[in-house]
Amino acid sequence: MKRSEILRNAVREHYGSFAENNSSCCGPSTGNNSCCGPTSYTFEEISLQLGYSEADVKQVPVGSNMGLGCGNPQAIASIREGETVLDLGSGGGFDAFLAAQQTGKTGKVIGVDMTPKMISLARENAEKGGFDHVEFRLGEIEHLPVADQSVDVIISNCVINLSPEKQQVFNEAYRVLKKGGRLAISDVVATAPMPDEVMKDLELYSACVSGASTINELENMLLTAGFSNIRISPKDESKEFIREWSSGASLVDFILSATIEATK
Repeated sequence: MKRSEILRNAVREHYGSFAENNSSCCGPSTGNNSCCGPTSYTFEEISLQLGYSEADVKQVPVGSNMGLGCGNPQAIASIREGETVLDLGSGGGFDAFLAAQQTGKTGKVIGVDMTPKMISLARENAEKGGFDHVEFRLGEIEHLPVADQSVDVIISNCVINLSPEKQQVFNEAYRVLKKGGRLAISDVVATAPMPDEVMKDLELYSACVSGASTINELENMLLTAGFSNIRISPKDESKEFIREWSSGASLVDFILSATIEATK
């Protein structure tokens, strides 16, 4: 089996278990989970650490906020009423539902996730919350089930680093965006070479660590895809929650959360 498929299957299994158990890697019952260390937080507390407001965590259906992410793409997306928003790696639907509050009923939100259990959970949450202008589609972000030039804004929260084919992800993002459309992404970036033991650890790959690209690598991929007005901004304050991601390696020596913005 190709390494790309090994990685993809590991990620699918990793996040499928979250959907099945409705738990986060940093949820309140993790104990000594390898991706978060010994400290336990509620999903709401995790989201507040990532930059969401108390109002954000209270206005989404119960079960959609799973404490997954490394930032708040809503803060940079500037979503307007009537726009079509695409959420890459939509999980339980947390960011998709927040985006839907901003698009209003005249807009539309599409979430894409490759994990069937996540899609099922997100659809249940949409029905529970009455979000009839939010749609969740099963698919890989490297091969988006979305029409050409049909999206105004693409958001994503700590998902693209999980792809073994990141250039293809950005190529697809460019394809589905309308002219003038924009990316508003929170993800991790590599700030230093990682030790071999970190690079080979499938759990750390699935936990948004060893798949991180450098800022230069991301800029080159975005330029190759055709994007302009590229801005990648690392967040030093993210060290506070990244320290909780592993009880072993000191991950803040190798990665930071960052916002990634670009336009078509």
